[in-house]
Amino acid sequence: MDALLPEISPSATPQPFLPLLAPSPLLPFTNTTIPKLSGHCMLNFTAAESLMSITSIDCWSAFAPFLANVICCPQLDATLSILIGQSSKETNVLALNGTLAKYCLSDIEQILVGQGANDSLAQICSIHASNLTENSCPVKDVNEFENTVDTSKLLAACAEIDPVKECCDQICQSAILEAATRIALKSSELLSIDAPHVLPKHSTTVHACKSIVLRWLGSKLDPLHAKHVLRALSNCNVNKVCPLNFPDMRHVAMGCGNGISNQTACCSAMGSYVTHLQKQSFITNLQALDCAASLGTKLRKSNITKNVYSLCHISLKDFSLQADSDTCFFCRFLPFEMLWNNNSNVSVGTQEAGCLLPSLPSDATLDTSSGISFLCDLNDNIPAPWPTTSQVPTSSCNKTIKIPALPAATSAQSGLYNDDVKHFLLFASLMVPIMLL
Repeated sequence: MDALLPEISPSATPQPFLPLLAPSPLLPFTNTTIPKLSGHCMLNFTAAESLMSITSIDCWSAFAPFLANVICCPQLDATLSILIGQSSKETNVLALNGTLAKYCLSDIEQILVGQGANDSLAQICSIHASNLTENSCPVKDVNEFENTVDTSKLLAACAEIDPVKECCDQICQSAILEAATRIALKSSELLSIDAPHVLPKHSTTVHACKSIVLRWLGSKLDPLHAKHVLRALSNCNVNKVCPLNFPDMRHVAMGCGNGISNQTACCSAMGSYVTHLQKQSFITNLQALDCAASLGTKLRKSNITKNVYSLCHISLKDFSLQADSDTCFFCRFLPFEMLWNNNSNVSVGTQEAGCLLPSLPSDATLDTSSGISFLCDLNDNIPAPWPTTSQVPTSSCNKTIKIPALPAATSAQSGLYNDDVKHFLLFASLMVPIMLL
């Protein structure tokens, strides 16, 4: 992957982003409903009230499907782990039984939806009641866990983690894997086996036991601190792969094959294809690099050897959701000719801008005056890198480069949403700082 990375100074870290105020009343943001709880779930929701509020905003109504991979689902996963972990202080177990799991998952959904979250979170994030149980892990009792695992080592590795270095050094992740392996193989003669040498037949159990380890961490750390740790760990996994689905590209191969005899036809086919990709999801800047590499590799395998990214002006931001004058709610209320950035006059009416999330996505925020907002690392000046071979590049950790600086912000924006407007994507395609005259 190193050969595909754009030449950007590691010190050019993304700059802070400024919110854009919404001009309309935000009644939909302040409406809440009283959830109808089962009365059977023993989880202490009050102890994690702030965490539940963050989750509901991260998974806000219409945004949830488009922020699922990078913000919503990682936050929901962390919330589930922490809720069960905090509950273990009273129950002494790190998992729920099947019946309780169904009640608790339903109650959690009811609470989040009552605060504005999407009502299909279980489907969006592929969460099932079994995700709250021990699954195939043989250990769920807190005392048994602590007698089996070197808990001091685990806490030392995970209580404080560097969200950038962790992805490459894997200090906490290695400690979690070691702990999960020990409890997974507790009843086996293979208890002393090293984590990297776990047999394939044990891998599913080890994976299930990772959830138990994360819940134990959630019981030992303050809920918001635990959320920081678990979200940092999820970011490492998020940035490893491209989350986009690439449909059949025969029409691109036809338009761009044979040495690209017709540039207009080729770029029209590429534009149509990329437009389909843009409708899927928000992605991070590092995911955009991987998506560009994956698509480029597929195009090369379709006998497209020329750099169609350069030919058709495909940028990294083109792989993420877009906003134009038709889908930008806030643009309707602002005079296009009066929108400025620090370089030039920006005519939003004719401009299309993608929203790349930073490699360490932050939470969405709710403000009664500015609405729902989230950070965008808007890089409209970085061309998508074209792969030099038809082989899928292997991922690597270049420790000389700071991950959040890839790519570095050349401009920025906040994405915002008002639930009154029924577009599938409504965020301000505006660069900041902004001067409104």
